[in-house]
Amino acid sequence: MWASLRNIGRNAESGGYRRYAWTGADADCRLWFRMQAEARGLDCEVDRNGNQWAWLGDPLAGDAVVTGSHLDSVPDGGAFDGPLGVVSSFAALDELRHRGVEFNRPLAITNFGDEEGARFGLACVGSRLAAGQLTVEAAHRLRDGDGITLPQAMEAAGYDPDAIGPDPGRLARIGAFVELHVEQGRALDLTGDPVGIASAIWPHGRWRFDFRGEANHAGTTRLADRRDPMLTYAETVLAARREAELAGALATFGKIAVEPNGVNAIPSLVRGWLDSRAADQGTLDTVVAGIERAAREHAERAGIDLDVVRESFTPVVEFEHALRDELGALLKGSDLRDTGRDVPVLGTGAGHDAGILSASVPTAMLFVRNPTGISHSPAEYAAEDDCVAGVIALADVLEGLACR
Repeated sequence: MWASLRNIGRNAESGGYRRYAWTGADADCRLWFRMQAEARGLDCEVDRNGNQWAWLGDPLAGDAVVTGSHLDSVPDGGAFDGPLGVVSSFAALDELRHRGVEFNRPLAITNFGDEEGARFGLACVGSRLAAGQLTVEAAHRLRDGDGITLPQAMEAAGYDPDAIGPDPGRLARIGAFVELHVEQGRALDLTGDPVGIASAIWPHGRWRFDFRGEANHAGTTRLADRRDPMLTYAETVLAARREAELAGALATFGKIAVEPNGVNAIPSLVRGWLDSRAADQGTLDTVVAGIERAAREHAERAGIDLDVVRESFTPVVEFEHALRDELGALLKGSDLRDTGRDVPVLGTGAGHDAGILSASVPTAMLFVRNPTGISHSPAEYAAEDDCVAGVIALADVLEGLACR
């Protein structure tokens, strides 16, 4: 499966993946998913929001056990974030069939659309729409960097943008959703465990900072006469780092747009996107407020106009304790735990479809060890033995949930 997926959407120069929603690479990933499902005799369908489902058993029976993740990527992302969960889901089904188990609940494997938000700037679009956390009107307003709207992109890919919207009936038929994901950190590497269980997802959001100054000639305008928004932006980036360090949180300006974007021109507009995350809501509020306060102070001194817009936000997600504890009990007795220790339970600052669905469906997550902690990069990595351990852990969990 890895071999057949490896080259889809891969950039030859960077070695990273550019699998953006509703592009050719996305279509190839969707075809790959359908072929994997059909090869296993699963019924493959696409819901109204473009999410793919591969079913074993009757989708309408209710109380289904669902697993899966996503296949899209961030710009020049790694091979594991998302795809590891989908590949492992198919492999876990293969393992369960090898064991000869009998299912007494429907089972589905999913590929949620546009999880990373790389094209339209909003993460987890497919699952947000299904869960009613993104309105149709707001979704229709989403645009990519070229001005193409989400409806235009969906229609060009052969999907009906007028059909999108909440899908409560589908979600009501799910009894449990378990997402396997490569760990985006080094907690498991430090404990020496190949697999862990998620406790919660930190609250996190994205804010857009628009710094507006005055365009002018870089070679003729005196420094004292300039209204350069790039300087105020730079001060804000440094302030974000200071605020995050003081609070024990995370703050990152990772995307920027400049107008007129000329080497010999002072910018008229610098637009930067802040990603901030913290272990609790109060800390996150303090960090973002501190960053905005510093930005406004610098902007006022430099004669720069500033607008700050919160583009997305996800509150803290506590995965259902009963399901989380059940996963722990299932895995404690598995071959993974030859030491007799409990499987580690750890929080994460990364958002996931499981976090979005948790408001509607009992959800849980498994993490597979990442020895470097690097993610959203071509250097993202998980050892083959650990990936296999993840498959076995997921199979043990699915057997315990769907085959009792």
